[in-house]
Amino acid sequence: PLGISYYIFKIISYEVDVYTGKIKPEKNFLTFAVYVLFFPQLIVGPIVKYREMADQLHDGQNRCTLAKAQQGAELFVFGLAKKVILADSIGALWTDIIGAGGVGLANVSTPLAWLGIIAYSLQLYFDFAGYSEMSNGLAALLGFECPANFNLPYISGSITEFWRRWHITLSGWFRDYIYIPLGGSRVSRPKWVRNIFIVWGLTGFWHGAAWNFLLWGLYYGVLLVVEKFWLGKVLDKLPSLLRWLYTFFVVNLGWVFFHLSDPAFLSYALRVMFRWQATDWPRVLTANSDILLGILWFPLAFLFSFPVWKKLPRPKGWKGALAADLGYGILLMLCIMYILSSSYNPFIYFRF
Repeated sequence: PLGISYYIFKIISYEVDVYTGKIKPEKNFLTFAVYVLFFPQLIVGPIVKYREMADQLHDGQNRCTLAKAQQGAELFVFGLAKKVILADSIGALWTDIIGAGGVGLANVSTPLAWLGIIAYSLQLYFDFAGYSEMSNGLAALLGFECPANFNLPYISGSITEFWRRWHITLSGWFRDYIYIPLGGSRVSRPKWVRNIFIVWGLTGFWHGAAWNFLLWGLYYGVLLVVEKFWLGKVLDKLPSLLRWLYTFFVVNLGWVFFHLSDPAFLSYALRVMFRWQATDWPRVLTANSDILLGILWFPLAFLFSFPVWKKLPRPKGWKGALAADLGYGILLMLCIMYILSSSYNPFIYFRF
């Protein structure tokens, strides 16, 4: 059923926390039902634990404020823009290059293959991070503060850092309810390696009962073990740019395993990516001018993948507030225009 992996994980976290004495059992069934069926988080993340919402569920009188509602509305619009403007626009490049079901791979060159997978990486990020912000925005409109699910993961300098920034609530769930009960890192080295592979095998399986998701999870398990015992020390000595290039490269390679479930398509895609095939750009752009349009979205997508936009100057005072409100209003209208002019593009993580 749609969203089962999210609300089941919420219920498991509640039961385990009650069992271990971290929280007291909820006596009011309606309050418990609000937690489990909280509609912004019902079919996709973030995965919020009961102990993170318990006080807010019982303090309805002081929960809702005008400031929180404004913050929620702004967060919702910002997340919506990430989805319908950035994710859908740059994701079209991946679709144009690879074709439906991977059939377009036969005509893809090495540069186009890498452009396509980077486009998919950015689409996946803006799609899921956008919904997470929309979800937290809706929660804030209802008076609830929920943890952030993403923290600019594409600025990471290692895979360890990446998973502290990507799908934070899922990583936290596996840490609290699988990794730590198995002994975490306070065990012998062989058992720690075992714990890592159990957690990442389950993380892959959580995304879907298919071999490529399991392979994707174990791929990260291997990377984390290698970073722990050797590569991490090397990365610490490298310039930040090289650390970023390494992380961005292996993350993008991981999304190939994540997306392509057909072994033949996966094998061919990897050969194209690592066995140079030149691009006849005039022929490619003549045959499909939408590819050029997709490439033009890259600068804006990278701008919002990094904290650069947060450093832009912002006007203060009532003029600043008025300008911000006007900006969000225009952004909302742009989102509505994009929605009305495009075909149906559901959130990618609805399928997980």
